[in-house]
Amino acid sequence: TLPEYPEVYAVVNKLRVESVVSVEGVVRLRPTESINADMSTGAIEVAADCVSVLNSVTRSLPFPITTADTVKEKFPEEVRLRFRVLDLRRPQMQSNLRLRHKVIKHIRRYLEDRHDFVEIETPILSKSTPEGARDYLVPSRVQPGTCFALPQSPQLFKQMLMASGFEKYFQIARCFRDEDLRADRQPEFTQLDMEIAFTSMEDMLNLNEELMIHIFQEVGDIKLPKCFPRLTYTEAMNRYGTDRPDLRFDWELKDASDVFLGSSFKVFADTLENGGVIKALCVPGGAKVFSNTDLKKGTVYAEASKAGAKGLPFLKVMDNGKRKICPCYVRQNYKAWQQMICYLFVVPQGSLKELVRWCQV
Repeated sequence: TLPEYPEVYAVVNKLRVESVVSVEGVVRLRPTESINADMSTGAIEVAADCVSVLNSVTRSLPFPITTADTVKEKFPEEVRLRFRVLDLRRPQMQSNLRLRHKVIKHIRRYLEDRHDFVEIETPILSKSTPEGARDYLVPSRVQPGTCFALPQSPQLFKQMLMASGFEKYFQIARCFRDEDLRADRQPEFTQLDMEIAFTSMEDMLNLNEELMIHIFQEVGDIKLPKCFPRLTYTEAMNRYGTDRPDLRFDWELKDASDVFLGSSFKVFADTLENGGVIKALCVPGGAKVFSNTDLKKGTVYAEASKAGAKGLPFLKVMDNGKRKICPCYVRQNYKAWQQMICYLFVVPQGSLKELVRWCQV
């Protein structure tokens, strides 16, 4: 508020937050006591000579739009999607979309300028082709009773381009798959699609590594190592139980089959007899995080079941060094079972040697 400008003050004092105004005046430094370090513009102010209201806000907003740069607020997704225009005005959303733009821009420059790729758009409306999910179908107006299919990927089109002499192709492709939502997948998504004719797997892997190194360096000023760790599918499944392990945690499965050879516990004995394996996973700090209920019939057990586990015995190492086991699974050789499992791991106190599981291979 600036009492020395009574006309401007009278207009501004009636406005709600997020009203759109046109301001004419002088940009100047704020007095020392008025500087707001939480804002990027907190050291300056505008001494307004004239204020024109272009669009005023007449009711309360569903959530705040402009906040301090350090504020990280979360709002219900349903509310954000209902008021998407307002949501996209928030600094975080603006930052996300600009980051996406930068990534795509540097992908194009890298592939085109350094490797002589050609960007080619492929059709969206086409004939249905068998892929890994269900197609989205679009009825044809001019040919009643027939449908177009939205592409799950440009796979067939890029193969046609290779046969046509376009040896290096890429596309920032829109893909559509009629499948259930997952954390890393939605019905409509964008992917970098590329193809090279007459190349080896090693050359393709090297190209993708170099591309990722370039993007992280240019966009985020992050320097990645030149050689990425590589795992075969078999190695990844054996060591981590998934084909996309997060190696930052390094929660590696240990084969505990030898521990239970000759076990009187029927489930383990039958599994090994039928050619299955028994694996164990150590979760540092898990003894405090996961309750027995979670492990026996709760969220952890449910996730293990989805992954194919047929059971979930567990062993906890408490802060005082004591061990707690789920006795409903192992009623005999109790101490030997604990000692042999602990031998597989270097286990700090407070850990959970959980997810000892059995599966058929």
